[in-house]
Parts: sequence; structure tokens; C-alpha cells
Amino acid sequence: MRTMIDDATATDDEMEDSDDSQSESGEKQAVDANNPKVSLYKGIGINVRFSEVGENYLMPQLSGGQKALVAMALIFAIQRCDPAPFYLFDELDQALDSTHRAAVANLIQRQASSEENPTQFLVSTFRPELVSIANRCYGISYQNKVSSIHHLSKKDALKFIANLMSEEEEVGDVTSLATSRVSRLTNASRSSKKRKAIEQAEAASEEDETEDEEQDGKPAASP
Repeated sequence: MRTMIDDATATDDEMEDSDDSQSESGEKQAVDANNPKVSLYKGIGINVRFSEVGENYLMPQLSGGQKALVAMALIFAIQRCDPAPFYLFDELDQALDSTHRAAVANLIQRQASSEENPTQFLVSTFRPELVSIANRCYGISYQNKVSSIHHLSKKDALKFIANLMSEEEEVGDVTSLATSRVSRLTNASRSSKKRKAIEQAEAASEEDETEDEEQDGKPAASP
């Protein structure tokens, strides 16, 4: 990751504005290369490589899960050099597979219990990896337009997550089954339309042949 900052020089417009202000105030201000002004800051460009060897990628080239990993890596790096008292993450593992969810959970546990920069993580999740390393688990219910927070044991929280994932799998199976049925019906409908079109073409061809035979059988009219 690198920052794209000019080499301690302003743009032409900035230099003209600076010259005007200097002529008015009669004071010259030098640009500090070690501490540039905010106006010189051009943004952040990130090149990502997920292994020691391999190709570098830009953020637009990454998938949703890869972008989430890069964002978390940046946040954790900032936390180590400039720690905050707590972090709030909302389903940060939603786009990750089980392997990366476990890796993120282990990293959060290590960061939270760090001797140098310990911090607190408040995370909402519907996956078991983060629940398994949590010190406290809470469930949120919504009834009669009122949200309530309930303290849960880790066992109850994992059971709730397991039931939820089972329901998601059942919904996925039903959806895939319905999709396959729709696909079969669509293919059957297309095949039926093709058969009808072929039958109609054959019938039209037979009619044309019959008409030709009838015309051949008629006597020719003499002048």
C-alpha cells in the first residue's frame, strides 16, 4: 500500500494562490516534506497479493470476500499502531468462507487479548467461528415493533446459529429444486414448441405437395 503524495510540491494553481497570499502577507512559508499539508494529499492506492509469490491486484479486481479481508487487514494494522478502545463490526464475515472466518476469528481473539494494544470487539454475526471465541454472547429479538437484547450462553448461541444455518441450507435446497423444475418445464415447453413448429412445417409441406400433384393432374387448356 502506498500514498500518492506529490514530492512536497504544490500544483500550479496552488503555487499561484500561495504566491498571492505570500505577496499579501509578506511572509514566505516553506513546504514541510515530512509533514505535508492536507491539500497535497491525493488518496490511497492499494496493491494486493494474497501469497508470497503471485500477481498483484487492484481493489476493483477483487471479489467481495477479498475486499473484506483487505479492509480488515488495514483496520487491524491501524489498531496496532494507533489503537482505539473498541471496534464495532456488522457481519464482517458474511462474504467469507469457513477457512477465512476461522482465521479472522483467531486474529480478533489475538488482537483483543494483546498485551501491548488490547481492545474490545463488538461483532454481529450469523456464523459459528466468531461465536466460538467470544467472551459474551447476546441475542436480539424483535416483537411488536420493539427490539430486545438477551444474554445467551455460548452453547445456546451456537445452537441458534446451527439451526439458522440448517434453515438456510433447506431454503437453498428448495430454491435449487424449484430452479431445476422451472428449467425442466422451460425446456419441455421449448421442446413442445419446436415439435409443433416442425409438425406445422411438415403439414404445410404436405399441402404444397398435394396442390402441386392436383395441378399436374389437370388438363392443360388449349388456345
